[in-house]
Amino acid sequence: MSVAKKLVGQTAAYGLSSIIGRTLNFLLFPLYLGIFAPEDYGVINGLYAYVGFFNILFTFGLETAFFRFANQAGSDRQILFNRVLSFLIFSSVLLTSLILLFINPISRLIDFPDQQLFISWLAIILAVDAIVSIPFARLRLENKAGKFAAIKMTNVLITVLANVFIYWFCYNVYQENFLADLKPIISKIYFPEWKLGYIFLINLIANLLLIPLLWREFSSLRFSLDFSFMKPMLRYAYPIMLMGFAGIVNELLDRILLLELLPDNFYPNLTSKGALGVYGGCYKLATFMTLAIQAFRYAGEPFFFSQAKEKNSAATFALVTKWFVIVCAFIFLFISVNLEDFKFLLRRPSYYQGMAVIPILLLANLFLGVYYNLSAWFKLTDKTYFGTFISFGGAAITILLNILLIPVLGYMGCAWATLACYFSMALACYLFGQKYYPIPYPVITIVGYLILAISLILAANYININDFILRHIFHLGLCVIYLLFIFLLEKPLRFIKR
Repeated sequence: MSVAKKLVGQTAAYGLSSIIGRTLNFLLFPLYLGIFAPEDYGVINGLYAYVGFFNILFTFGLETAFFRFANQAGSDRQILFNRVLSFLIFSSVLLTSLILLFINPISRLIDFPDQQLFISWLAIILAVDAIVSIPFARLRLENKAGKFAAIKMTNVLITVLANVFIYWFCYNVYQENFLADLKPIISKIYFPEWKLGYIFLINLIANLLLIPLLWREFSSLRFSLDFSFMKPMLRYAYPIMLMGFAGIVNELLDRILLLELLPDNFYPNLTSKGALGVYGGCYKLATFMTLAIQAFRYAGEPFFFSQAKEKNSAATFALVTKWFVIVCAFIFLFISVNLEDFKFLLRRPSYYQGMAVIPILLLANLFLGVYYNLSAWFKLTDKTYFGTFISFGGAAITILLNILLIPVLGYMGCAWATLACYFSMALACYLFGQKYYPIPYPVITIVGYLILAISLILAANYININDFILRHIFHLGLCVIYLLFIFLLEKPLRFIKR
């Protein structure tokens, strides 16, 4: 099997679980918006923004380090698994205990003083996420995509079904919209004042169930806490952890800054938490781009490490990156020209005002995906500190532009700051990479496809067609034009056969 075909197959295997899982979770999004006002949804977005920061701290960048050290000559993967997982169990229990011990000052510090119970659940979720990351990494390392996907899908189904039970069935029975006779029973498990809390509780239960689902991997563990063994791994991983912190700044800090920096009455009838809810709701529609990126990353990271020593690895990496951009540019184009058709997912008209951020965020996430592709060079050369420098540069751009733009543009400022950040990171990674690990990326071709997609989107925006059917034919025709260009210039089947 060719390397290109192998990567496509693995991406499809990992991507299927990711795409189906994200899609099912995405279908919950309209359900939430039917219940939660922007103010409530802003609370959810705010708490999960902080979870993103702590998640990086809990994992220490050891997932990538595990891949790197497992592929070294003479590596004993079982010993490596034992010691990395033992370290994460020890550190996760310690960090969660500290959060629970100082829960009151922490809740006040992050401006959620009435959410101590929910923050406690999130602390346990963080510990479980960190601990299961290594068994999942081992499945990826051993190319057990089927088992990986099955466990991920089981977790997603539990989460989705529990949310539907609480937020559709229990909610409607409690409101006496149907089956009102069951209300006395439902009242014992459904409490309206916990409206937000069920999201966190369901997340906690679903994550705890990952442990028995991964029991075969956990059963092979022989607890071995060896700090001297971990030192070289932590030296390799800490730049990745710092890079992860910077990445989370780039991804999530805009939510926190929007809460703090948005002027009063900037949006009529919306508080800062309400504006965050609108921004977070519209950001969800950029999920379609992150699906492609996540699916690729699951297969891409071990693929890059395994192919690094092959004779034509540089040409392979360049080919993979070009096709990654081609696919993501189509996603960017299709959603942007058909944006009005996605409006129904937002449910409430109060969310519609933020839809202008969606194309900007789609393009921003496309550049983030390009950065992930380009970042292979510093991971393969053990120069992970370059990733730290680039990510911190992106974080500086994120912070500076959000501070400058939020008071003037509101959440549109957050979107433009995100685009500027990810574009700058991709550009810097490319320039440094060409110096230390040259790869013949077809830059002109890649830029040409991006310009084509953007031009077609601008055409859709500037050519107004009132007739519903003709408008949709025109927009779909723009997508077909893009695909025809790809077919005529690239002959996609050649990529699969290589």
